[in-house]
Amino acid sequence: MNREELIFAVRRFVHAPDREGFAALVRASHPSDLAEVLLGTSAASLSSLLLLLDPQQRADLFAHLAFPQQDALLALLPRQTVYDLFERMPADDRADLFNRLDTRSRPDLLAGLDGVEREDIVALAAYPEASIGSVTTSDFVALDSAMTVAQALAHIRTLAPSSETIYALYVLDGQRRLQGTVSLRDLVVALADTTVASLARPDPVFVLAAWPRLRAAELIRRYDLLAVPVLDASQAMIGIVTVDDAMDIDKQQDADQLARFGGTSVAGGSDLDMMTTPLRRMFTVRVFWLAVLTLFGIITSTFVAAQEELLSQAIVLAAFIAPIVDMGGNTGSQSATLVIRSMALGELGLNWRHVLFVIKRELPVAAMLGIAIALLEAVLAWFSKGVGIDVLLVVGLSMLVCTALGGVVGALLPFLARRMGTDPATLSSPLITSVMDLVGVFVYFGFAWALLGDQLVGASA
Repeated sequence: MNREELIFAVRRFVHAPDREGFAALVRASHPSDLAEVLLGTSAASLSSLLLLLDPQQRADLFAHLAFPQQDALLALLPRQTVYDLFERMPADDRADLFNRLDTRSRPDLLAGLDGVEREDIVALAAYPEASIGSVTTSDFVALDSAMTVAQALAHIRTLAPSSETIYALYVLDGQRRLQGTVSLRDLVVALADTTVASLARPDPVFVLAAWPRLRAAELIRRYDLLAVPVLDASQAMIGIVTVDDAMDIDKQQDADQLARFGGTSVAGGSDLDMMTTPLRRMFTVRVFWLAVLTLFGIITSTFVAAQEELLSQAIVLAAFIAPIVDMGGNTGSQSATLVIRSMALGELGLNWRHVLFVIKRELPVAAMLGIAIALLEAVLAWFSKGVGIDVLLVVGLSMLVCTALGGVVGALLPFLARRMGTDPATLSSPLITSVMDLVGVFVYFGFAWALLGDQLVGASA
């Protein structure tokens, strides 16, 4: 079923609910596709549709809905239905949902859950949102090293329906400390009486629940893992982070960096979302950045206004202010983007060797860019405005220095941000541009006074 057919079918069931028909549609469609189609559906209509499904179908679809929809549905669904959702949702998803509840609703919810689910939710919900523990699922298969292959496979069959994955299996001791890993393939091809201990691979890659969640995604990507085990402070295994969780982490990281580099996030705060962010917050976050940039603009314009004497005697200089200062910001943004990307991929770290490497790579490129753009600007200025050689020299040298300087400054600013302990992506593109605007006018009028100052003073005398 293509997207248009799915949209039509969902709309039909919204207006004319049909238990059998909607259940058949859910069985034939991926929950993610359904959730996307249901994004604009009202909470009341969505509640009616969910109640047409059996508990497991309902939980599978609910887990893929947008967070605002999930939060609204909790207030509309019957209390027992909410308990069923929490018991059947993936462990990490229900912990996130629990954390979004207000503090008054949490005790009532916990009171209606079984002891195992209650303890699991409380344990995972205790970890900070940015930590690995917050994206950990406790639905994994653990094996005892003394098991035979036949016993292990029987154990897997029992736990498989409720496990996030069965392809990565973990060997634990009596204190739930990680002893090694076994793949399902190894168990399938081994003889029935072979022990799990003889198949286990020791010293597996692991993460700690308190680490930043990006660390889990990095290790899964580096070692091509289906899942990475998560240990608590006592070295006991509490769960896993799966490869699909890692993809979600990377996706969120990309979105966060885009928001910050675009100047639509305040350091330490949540990023803006076009679909869900309230208008008041949309205004306050964006006005914060614009106010910062306005301050830079005032400083820049004040300096330009102080050059009134120079501009009054060589008015043509005013025509080149914008392209010269803009070029430094544009080049700086390009360089910063490349460095931030390499940092995100783990190619660049915070050490002098990498800083010097970036300088050696960026300096010749920035110089070549400066020369090329300076020549282009001079040629265009000659033909479009007919200016003299002295003015062309000022314009060309200013363009050369601003372009080259913008490239180097833009490449080094992410290292400075990381040294200060902040995310390099918080160096928004507008901020880099504003900084280079200020530098650009200093460079431009510096060359103007150096090369044209004597002529203008003599002409005024």
